[in-house]
Amino acid sequence: MIPGHPCRCRWSILPTGNICPCEWHELFACFFELGYISRLHGREVLLAIPEIHFFVLQRARLVIGGATSMEIYTDLKDIHTPFPQAHVTIGNFDGVHLGHQKLFDQVVARARQHKGTSVAITFDPHPLKVLSPQGIRLISTTPQKIELIERAGIDVLVIIPFDKEIAVTTALDFVDDVLVRRIRIRDLVVGYDYALGRGRQGDTAFLQRQGEEKGFSVVVMPAHYEQGMLVSSTRIRELVAAGKMRDVRRLLGRFYQIRGDVQWGRQRGGKLLGFPTANLCISEEDLCPKRGVYVTQVTYDGKQYGGVSNIGYNPTFGDTALVAETHIFDFNTDIYGRPLKINLLRHLRGEIKFSGPEELARQIRKDIAVAQKVLAMERQKKLIAYQANPNV
Repeated sequence: MIPGHPCRCRWSILPTGNICPCEWHELFACFFELGYISRLHGREVLLAIPEIHFFVLQRARLVIGGATSMEIYTDLKDIHTPFPQAHVTIGNFDGVHLGHQKLFDQVVARARQHKGTSVAITFDPHPLKVLSPQGIRLISTTPQKIELIERAGIDVLVIIPFDKEIAVTTALDFVDDVLVRRIRIRDLVVGYDYALGRGRQGDTAFLQRQGEEKGFSVVVMPAHYEQGMLVSSTRIRELVAAGKMRDVRRLLGRFYQIRGDVQWGRQRGGKLLGFPTANLCISEEDLCPKRGVYVTQVTYDGKQYGGVSNIGYNPTFGDTALVAETHIFDFNTDIYGRPLKINLLRHLRGEIKFSGPEELARQIRKDIAVAQKVLAMERQKKLIAYQANPNV
């Protein structure tokens, strides 16, 4: 039970600092479902709490225990009463990567210490969708971002609609109207490079001066690095586009995931090739991983399966729509119209135009063989919960 959070689960921290081992395989599966199992780095650390990021454990407890109690506001006018002892972080939080998680850790810990309220403020759409002619390709959708922030144990999420009126709001007005008057901020935690307000005039130095004048403290978190790589949304977008999924996992703290409802395809996978696929449409405006074939981990109806996915245009058949086609191992269920989550583990090869269905089918068999080996290695390293059927 985590103090200050409505958790009904049976997990508890033992006096030794260890986690109760009676059913730790369930917690392991929960870590995987959350997408944070990769934080374990392949080591037997489920019995060693200091080796596991507190942020991750907190999510697992909240999910095992049932629904969390995060309040969500999508209009500032709906905040009628300031939040008690508000400890706040603010940002776009695209991808909710490890740097963002550090911010949430800090806010949640400080709010708990002072018996206050942890508050995250973000914007929708992303400001660059409004301000930049080129827009921006996002790592996570708004529903994904909400889901991940909720799992951080944040008490209140404020999603401010970003429009041209908000875009011209000065940093001083935002501090006075939003942070001080509506939220009644006690404590602000921001990243080292954060700035708010028109023209990004409200940088960390400005916020610290405002805090001194208006009675709230400001904590500026330093840049976060993983294995020498700066953790940033910009860098993660570059890595996704390059198909470098292992590096993406290091910076996100979880596998990169695409999701959607399964669409009707051209019915070639099973009938023509012998490998039925679940198809997800990908918008050209979204962040698209490098085209080609991936080893994947599929979550459907709370269960995990291995698979291989081709992301691209299927040049062998001259298709023009950008689609993620996934052959799911050991699976035979009608899932048209049903939601699917696909974690991208490794990019195997680029998309190739084959001479015909027979050559393509031969290559798919080779891809599956390689994918099975990758999945077995990942499972051995405790990065995934899936185990291939040895009889297949």
